[in-house]
Amino acid sequence: QVQLVESGGDLVQTGGSLRLSCAASESIFSSNSMGWYRQAPGKQRELVARMSRSGIGNYADSVKGRFTISRDNARNTLYLQMNSLKPEDTAVYYCTVSKYGLNYWGQGTQVTVSS
Repeated sequence: QVQLVESGGDLVQTGGSLRLSCAASESIFSSNSMGWYRQAPGKQRELVARMSRSGIGNYADSVKGRFTISRDNARNTLYLQMNSLKPEDTAVYYCTVSKYGLNYWGQGTQVTVSS
């Protein structure tokens, strides 16, 4: 079983930046895919960014050009660099990894962007 722990969430002003981290309990290099989702109050969880095993990233239209997903295989860590943050980016952010035919989720980290 893969355990995931997110960190890096905070309160920032509009236009600010944050980097979220997701530390995995084992190697994520061989994972089928990994990514970040978010859930705002009263809304469904939505995909923010996803990375395939080959390292190719895909992004939601709402974050393209502002967010970047990356990974550090040596540290078993997934990152989400978020720039030019907007109030509508406010949400709990979750990382997820697909491995062993299952999807694993972290507990989430809160990002709040003030206007």
